[in-house]
Amino acid sequence: MLKNDLVKAVEDPKLTDSLFVKLNKLSGKTALTTAYLGTLEALKAKHAWNPYSKIKYVKASQKAMQQAVNMDKENLEIRFMRFSIEHFTPSFLGFSKNLNLDRKQIVKHYQHDNFGNADQALIKNVAKFMIESKRCTPEEVKVLKKFV
Repeated sequence: MLKNDLVKAVEDPKLTDSLFVKLNKLSGKTALTTAYLGTLEALKAKHAWNPYSKIKYVKASQKAMQQAVNMDKENLEIRFMRFSIEHFTPSFLGFSKNLNLDRKQIVKHYQHDNFGNADQALIKNVAKFMIESKRCTPEEVKVLKKFV
């Protein structure tokens, strides 16, 4: 349910805010919860009209995503969330420093069939997004196409 709400939050600022408040109240946050909070911070930046607020939210998102990666370096979903945030962040802002690292880590999961707790829908959707991002090498695209 949370994943579905997160997708809806991309276009819904009120849902973004309510999900953020709800998740932020949780005690003992997991790496995945921290990554969801980081993703919601990025969505707040998307929805904000004030440039200073946008930068503030992007910085908070980056911090949360790094914390989530540090907590669980091998989590495909966390790496994918950070990759997708950085993919959509304008590169001139300098906030897309982990794109290559995360891309390589994501592809490594596919090369080794190492998906942890990821369900089939997530595995397929991540592979599809990675191919469509045009950020993968031809060799990486071959690996990913097996899962689409």
